Amino acid sequence: MEKYKLIGPIKQLLTMEKSKVKGAIKDDELLIIEQAGILIKNERILDVGSFSDLKEKAEALSAQIIELQGNYIGTPGFIDAHTHLCFSGTRARDYAMRNSGRSYLEIAEAGGGIWDTVTQTRKAEQYELCHGVIKRANTLLRQGITTIEVKSGYGLSVQEELKMLRAIKNANPRTEADLISTCLAGHMLPKDFDGDHKTYLDHISYTLFPILKEENLTNRIDAFIEKSAFTPEDIYPYFNKAKAMGFDITVHADQFSVGGSEVAVQVSAISADHLEASTANEIEMLAKSNVIAVALPGASIGLGCDFTPARKILDAGGALAIASDWNPGSAPMGDLLTQATIIGTFEKLSNAEVLAGITSRAAAALNLQDRGKLIPETLADFNLFQTDHYNEIFYHQGKLVPSQVWKRGDIVYTDHN
Repeated sequence: MEKYKLIGPIKQLLTMEKSKVKGAIKDDELLIIEQAGILIKNERILDVGSFSDLKEKAEALSAQIIELQGNYIGTPGFIDAHTHLCFSGTRARDYAMRNSGRSYLEIAEAGGGIWDTVTQTRKAEQYELCHGVIKRANTLLRQGITTIEVKSGYGLSVQEELKMLRAIKNANPRTEADLISTCLAGHMLPKDFDGDHKTYLDHISYTLFPILKEENLTNRIDAFIEKSAFTPEDIYPYFNKAKAMGFDITVHADQFSVGGSEVAVQVSAISADHLEASTANEIEMLAKSNVIAVALPGASIGLGCDFTPARKILDAGGALAIASDWNPGSAPMGDLLTQATIIGTFEKLSNAEVLAGITSRAAAALNLQDRGKLIPETLADFNLFQTDHYNEIFYHQGKLVPSQVWKRGDIVYTDHN
């Protein structure tokens, strides 16, 4: 039986309908519907428009009409396109050492760094990892994040990567947020692997990739291209194998040194993430391609380093999404809206560009066409903020949180919970 709902009136509804994927966006380019309504059929949007006009249509459909009291601003559900929510343990010691002036290498030699999290995550049972993912996903859901990408990458063996990806898959139906899994077995060369970088990647691609397909654990493959991880020469055969098997490609690129974004362009990756070290050459390459640049301000804040050159990417005609990079090491905050507004301040991004970066362009970074905008046929994922104007959302830098979060046509969080 079909279920219809009408929600409104919403003082300002930012549909992102006219939001282009690439290039700069001025605030006056945002399409805003005043005194709007959202008409829902089951999980998807049937129509958006004037609440008063939609009310007659809703009554003809015998729809449930939910009339809001007070002023609300409506946005698409936020999308966090890059996280590492599946992990065990803490790296608070790393954070303290880093702020005391210790280098990345010194921290690693003292037992910290990615390998510390690998060690702790390997010790955890699958159900423990699953519970951790659910808990963190629900934290993000309350912030209005209705779709969350979640990477593996702290297992670094076939069985341990499978444990992580199975934990993510098992967590997905146990949270209202949608979890999009990514295999990051190419995070670094594991210290206990008996072989070189190429041998490890060959082992993963020939042993792990078929199981990922068989168990439907992910359709996305990621790798970290960096001096401390894998070189472009290491990665090309790995990504080519993944592409031949039908996986989408995403890349940890240009975080500390360049090279990764060029690989992303060459292999037609969906996205290149980080890009703090990108120069004019990399920016031009990305802008001329269909690769979505994903800025990760949480890592810049956590490491105390430069932000992704977001303004230059947009002005060059590139596509820019913004994600939190929530992880136990370099980006432990995990607050997407706060981080997006901070990079907006430092990089002089319009509110429209920030909003697109965590909605429509974030959806593009995950190759998802059914969300990120509030238009007919998209999922009825949206946030309602109790305030007078959409500028207030960004002005408060993450402190103004949604009063209501709707996911697939149902309210999943209210500030009365």
